[in-house]
Amino acid sequence: MADVASLQGEETVAFDLAGRAMLPGFVDSHGHVVMGGLQALSANLLAPPDGGITDIASLQATLSEWVEDNAEVVDQVKLIIGFGYDNAQLQELRHPTRDELDAVSTDLPIVIVHQSGHLGVANSKALEIAGITASSEAPPGGVIQRDDTGKPNGVLEEYAFFAVLVPMLSNLGEEGMIAFARAGSNLWAKYGYTTGQEGQSSGEIVQALKKVGADGGLPIDVVAFPDVLEAREFIGANVSRAYEGRVRVGGCKLTIDGSPQGFTALRDRPYYDPVGSYPAGYAGYTAITMDQLQDAVNWCYENGFQILVHSNGEGASDMLIAALEVAQMKYGDPGNRPVLIHGQFLREDQVQSYKRLGVFPSIFPMHTFYWGDWHRDHTVGPVNAENISPSGWIRQRDMMFGAHHDAPVALPDSMRVLAATVTRKTRSGDILGPHQRVDVMTALKAMTIWPAWQHFEEDTKGSIEVGKVGDFVILSDDPTAVDPEVLAQLRVLSTIKDDVVVYEAKEGIEEGNLDASPFSNDPVLAHLFLHAIYQGMQIEEPWLTVGSNTLP
Repeated sequence: MADVASLQGEETVAFDLAGRAMLPGFVDSHGHVVMGGLQALSANLLAPPDGGITDIASLQATLSEWVEDNAEVVDQVKLIIGFGYDNAQLQELRHPTRDELDAVSTDLPIVIVHQSGHLGVANSKALEIAGITASSEAPPGGVIQRDDTGKPNGVLEEYAFFAVLVPMLSNLGEEGMIAFARAGSNLWAKYGYTTGQEGQSSGEIVQALKKVGADGGLPIDVVAFPDVLEAREFIGANVSRAYEGRVRVGGCKLTIDGSPQGFTALRDRPYYDPVGSYPAGYAGYTAITMDQLQDAVNWCYENGFQILVHSNGEGASDMLIAALEVAQMKYGDPGNRPVLIHGQFLREDQVQSYKRLGVFPSIFPMHTFYWGDWHRDHTVGPVNAENISPSGWIRQRDMMFGAHHDAPVALPDSMRVLAATVTRKTRSGDILGPHQRVDVMTALKAMTIWPAWQHFEEDTKGSIEVGKVGDFVILSDDPTAVDPEVLAQLRVLSTIKDDVVVYEAKEGIEEGNLDASPFSNDPVLAHLFLHAIYQGMQIEEPWLTVGSNTLP
């Protein structure tokens, strides 16, 4: 303490932390800041501890309550939307159906988004508006689930779901995207993040972020990675290491497969015990072809651009490793620090391959808490569940890694990220893979200095050192001193960005829960948000092109 006090000068501002802990501001290794606004501005369908949904009846009740709380707006725009349901946490252990959403309303379209963001459910009215009927064919990289009669049951996977979701979001317009950007970036700041990521963006999303930033509305820095199948020209013209209004384009994003808990990730073997109508030997599927993957990776390497690749299953990683090997043989190492996003199911030989190829793994240890029991019982089985999000294998090879939240898939809850990375404890209390656990300091590095390196910002962020920016987070206690079992209970008390406090916890606010009525104080925003989504469902053309995939 005396050493620190000796550095105090006349213009030094001193803060008494009263025994609390100050850490470097957290750096988001992977998330979706703007889409986090969707999470913050729709009916909260998350399971405990982040919401109250435990079965289909409580989901229906929550949607009905949300309609009541926002009655004036819903009456104007004629739409009900919810985010975050998880079939793995419902008592019924299945997705809701169109009929069960019809029980909430048959007059209004209803769309609910699965917590993974890779699938969702539409009621009969929403399916009618989207033009999805018994005769509709599933698009490449997507599935329309059906009942015993062949009629769509409301559940839409991957590109079949995006055919409904993308038009909704694309019609939000600049004002809607600005509302999302504000809500999402404030949510990130609430959990101690001073640098966020928009991990699958578009030119429109980046422009909305820059608009908010130029107006002084972003409390944190945001690094955006537009979809390389959609926005090559925009990426090429905008990639930069310099922020403009706290926003910059960091490189490219590509998605190979889908959701492991939703059985849409590509495995190298059949799923263990998938819940649903799956054929024998079902192993998931890809969203893109190998040719698309190779072309995208080659383009990024040829131009020296960083590429972030969503790859969850072992089969998807086999494809990615092969593509990276070809690109490196052709173009060498351009120093672009390629990033594996998720890598939920990895073999140990694949971890070694990623080390050889210089890949930075950004993994999702929160899966051990939220879906660990589900993975053990249904996706990969008790043996392979021990090695999901294999941080132990990564550290055995002296590799850096990032621990992320992938919000809005989960809340950007930094303390839940920390707890899951350290303890690997499931909802039921099981410990998945004790050999894959890491200590608290390692986990903190995976939330600070290592993702700063991932973003080429290790010289300015990620640690408290002379010459670095003043990005800090104040926690209720020292995470290195408390029992690891209570890490998730620590609270972010303040977030400081560039020496300015951008978030302070208020007494009486329960951390970790979204406002059940997020529009209660902003009916104008509510009207804008819902109206834009409703307009997006008015699909005039029967086909929508996303990348090179044509969707019905």
